[in-house]
Amino acid sequence: MAQSNFSQVTEFILLGLSDTRELQVAFFTIFFLAYTMVLLGNLLIIVTVRTDPKLSSPMYFLLCNLSFLDICYTSVTIPRMLVDLLSRRKAIVFEGCIAQLFFLHFVGSSEMFLLAVMAYDRYTAICKPLHYTAIMSRWACWLLVCSCWAGGFLHSITQTWLTIQLPFCGPNTIDSYFCDVQPVIRLACADIYLTQWLMASNSGLISLGCFLLLLTSYTLLLLSLRGRLTQGHCKALSTCASHLLVVTLFFLPCIFIYLRPPCTFPFDKYVCVIYTILSPLMNPLIYTLRNNEVKESMQRLWKCCSVF
Repeated sequence: MAQSNFSQVTEFILLGLSDTRELQVAFFTIFFLAYTMVLLGNLLIIVTVRTDPKLSSPMYFLLCNLSFLDICYTSVTIPRMLVDLLSRRKAIVFEGCIAQLFFLHFVGSSEMFLLAVMAYDRYTAICKPLHYTAIMSRWACWLLVCSCWAGGFLHSITQTWLTIQLPFCGPNTIDSYFCDVQPVIRLACADIYLTQWLMASNSGLISLGCFLLLLTSYTLLLLSLRGRLTQGHCKALSTCASHLLVVTLFFLPCIFIYLRPPCTFPFDKYVCVIYTILSPLMNPLIYTLRNNEVKESMQRLWKCCSVF
């Protein structure tokens, strides 16, 4: 029977991170500051890269795209969460919930693919410097970035389509601060066992696959530099180590949430904070504060702005 004959739910109630007023105020302050830092930090990176001709290499082109994705990714969940933290009734309409679910997976999976591409870029730059320009040409960079977006869209539309095929007739309470596939489909008035496994294999395998590609890239990089570590190579490895730390914070919680049997734990929503807020917050810090070229470009940009 068609979904319209079953679906009586017109909105979902988000329980959020806490029902204690004092904690809600504290969370609002922390996450508002975090969101502000994400926006300002990533916008600064985008403006710096776009205005400085010296930052025209593929690495900075990919970094600029990562900053744009981080802005989009955090904007899918944090503004809504901030509003709910100050509201007594945390309701979201059915269509809004599905839209949030779609854009969360669209941007999130696109970022996973992009991080894998960035790891490949670093491997090529360090291990194959003579062929780097030919391999990572401008055309190749655009093709890789567009493929990341296309892959993210294909993944997200699959997850969303599987979700809206289910009938929802109550209950309508989601124990989280945003709409995601697993907590939403558990509210369906139907047998969702097969759907849960299909979604887990989709999201989980993408997270695990991209993470394994990252580990493979960095492992090959370490092996190629073994025994010939110059000062430049040591600096490159230090940078890669910090990048690996950030992507681990992003991927491991995603793998934990999505690649497992259909079940839920009370602390799942706190694990989600790591990859929806903490990881995007750390990206601008790790990718810029450890990069002298970006810092020097930001200083030149600040001096130019100060003149006016």
